[in-house]
Amino acid sequence: MHARVDFFYVLIYTMVDIGGVNVNEFEKDVQSKGNDVVDSIKGFGFSFVFFILIFAIGVIMSVIAQ
Repeated sequence: MHARVDFFYVLIYTMVDIGGVNVNEFEKDVQSKGNDVVDSIKGFGFSFVFFILIFAIGVIMSVIAQ
Protein backbone atom coordinates (compact mmCIF):
# COMPACT_ATOMS: atom_id res chain seq x y z
CA MET A 1 0.00 0.00 0.00
CA HIS A 2 2.89 2.34 0.78
CA ALA A 3 4.36 1.99 -2.72
CA ARG A 4 1.00 2.91 -4.25
CA VAL A 5 0.93 6.20 -2.33
CA ASP A 6 4.48 7.00 -3.45
CA PHE A 7 3.55 6.33 -7.09
CA PHE A 8 0.63 8.76 -7.04
CA TYR A 9 2.67 11.37 -5.18
CA VAL A 10 5.37 11.17 -7.86
CA LEU A 11 2.73 11.26 -10.61
CA ILE A 12 1.16 14.45 -9.23
CA TYR A 13 4.60 16.02 -8.67
CA THR A 14 5.55 15.19 -12.27
CA MET A 15 2.34 16.74 -13.59
CA VAL A 16 3.15 19.96 -11.71
CA ASP A 17 6.67 19.96 -13.21
CA ILE A 18 5.32 19.50 -16.72
CA GLY A 19 3.04 22.50 -16.21
CA GLY A 20 6.10 24.74 -15.96
CA VAL A 21 5.90 25.48 -12.25
CA ASN A 22 9.23 23.86 -11.45
CA VAL A 23 12.03 23.64 -14.00
CA ASN A 24 15.07 21.45 -13.63
CA GLU A 25 18.35 23.39 -13.28
CA PHE A 26 19.92 21.49 -16.15
CA GLU A 27 17.08 22.39 -18.51
CA LYS A 28 17.68 26.12 -17.98
CA ASP A 29 21.27 26.06 -19.24
CA VAL A 30 21.68 23.27 -21.79
CA GLN A 31 25.09 22.48 -23.28
CA SER A 32 23.91 22.07 -26.86
CA LYS A 33 21.02 24.06 -28.24
CA GLY A 34 21.19 22.27 -31.61
CA ASN A 35 18.74 19.73 -32.96
CA ASP A 36 19.26 16.13 -31.78
CA VAL A 37 18.18 14.76 -35.17
CA VAL A 38 21.30 16.22 -36.81
CA ASP A 39 23.53 14.58 -34.18
CA SER A 40 21.73 11.25 -34.67
CA ILE A 41 22.21 11.39 -38.44
CA LYS A 42 25.92 12.18 -37.99
CA GLY A 43 26.36 9.30 -35.55
CA PHE A 44 24.59 6.84 -37.85
CA GLY A 45 26.54 8.07 -40.88
CA PHE A 46 29.96 7.84 -39.23
CA SER A 47 29.26 4.34 -37.87
CA PHE A 48 27.93 3.19 -41.25
CA VAL A 49 31.04 4.47 -43.05
CA PHE A 50 33.29 2.89 -40.41
CA PHE A 51 31.73 -0.57 -40.78
CA ILE A 52 31.73 -0.31 -44.59
CA LEU A 53 35.44 0.53 -44.38
CA ILE A 54 36.12 -2.50 -42.15
CA PHE A 55 34.16 -4.73 -44.57
CA ALA A 56 36.03 -3.30 -47.58
CA ILE A 57 39.41 -3.94 -45.94
CA GLY A 58 38.38 -7.55 -45.27
CA VAL A 59 37.22 -8.05 -48.86
CA ILE A 60 40.43 -6.53 -50.27
CA MET A 61 42.59 -8.79 -48.08
CA SER A 62 40.51 -11.81 -49.09
CA VAL A 63 40.97 -10.99 -52.79
CA ILE A 64 44.72 -10.41 -52.36
CA ALA A 65 45.12 -13.71 -50.47
CA GLN A 66 43.59 -15.74 -53.33
